[in-house]
This record gives sequence, C-alpha cells and structure tokens, in this order.
Amino acid sequence: MGYGTREHDMPPYRAVGPVTDEEYESRAERYDGQLKELVGVDPEKMSLAEKKAAIRKHREDQYEKLLDAVYKRRGWTPNGVPTLEKLKDLGIDFPWLVEVVEPHLS
Repeated sequence: MGYGTREHDMPPYRAVGPVTDEEYESRAERYDGQLKELVGVDPEKMSLAEKKAAIRKHREDQYEKLLDAVYKRRGWTPNGVPTLEKLKDLGIDFPWLVEVVEPHLS
C-alpha cells in the first residue's frame, strides 16, 4: 500500500539498452542505425561510451513519454497515482483507499 508511483514503473537498467561494450558491438549495425534514424546523430563521430549513452538516453526518454500517455489516459497524476476524482468515477473512493492515495497526490 502506498507503492506504485512513477519511480516503481521504470524498467530494469538491463532492459533499456546495451549494457556492455560487447553487447553493443555484437549488434553495432542495428544500434548505429537507430542512432542515425531515431536519435539523429552520426555514430561515426562518437566513442562507444557515447553511443551507448545516446541510445540509452533516447530509450529512457521514449519510455517517459509512454508513461505520460498511459497515466493521462488512465486519469492518473504525472507521478502515476490515481486522482481522487478517478477513484470516485470508478466507485472505489473508500476512506481507507483515499487515505493511502492522498499523501501521493501532492
């Protein structure tokens, strides 16, 4: 109870992108293509560490946009908490639930 905010909705570090140099290099063509097409940078002018950081940042930014869209569609706050209005609309605005949710609304 009281858990489930945005910070808890982040995927594991390993799931977001290449973690090791070997992982990037094993799929360099794919990752370099994503850097060109999706991020808009030239991977030829970047170090391996810069490439990994750029692809990770892009993917994390995309995930943040996804969370924003999901939360908005569900009627939640930007922090991933259902609003009191949403609880009422769903008919679950029980006093004990409101007590759990309210501290996360500010």
